[in-house]
Amino acid sequence: MLNYIWALMILIGVVYGAFTGKMAEVTNAALDSAGDAVSLCVTMIGVMALWVGLMEIAQKSGLIAKLTRGIQPFISFLFPRIPKGHPAREYIAANLIANVLGLGWACTPAGL
Repeated sequence: MLNYIWALMILIGVVYGAFTGKMAEVTNAALDSAGDAVSLCVTMIGVMALWVGLMEIAQKSGLIAKLTRGIQPFISFLFPRIPKGHPAREYIAANLIANVLGLGWACTPAGL
């Protein structure tokens, strides 16, 4: 449904730009936004690679498992259908811990 809303908004913007004679501005704005999107993606790739690597080290060292055991009651309360010992519990715990510690960029790879 959200895809349809975005497509409708883009279509309305293009049609409005065509009717008001500002198609050049619409085209320039689209190209500028595409450049900004590519720049953001390049920035995010480096940061995501760093945090994914650190989270992998934390998982292999057993740090995530220890922290998961510490907040097990909270995870069981929030997600009662996830069975005990399921790998998803570690990823949820890593995401929650990163959020609590304020590590904004670290939350994304843990959540994905």
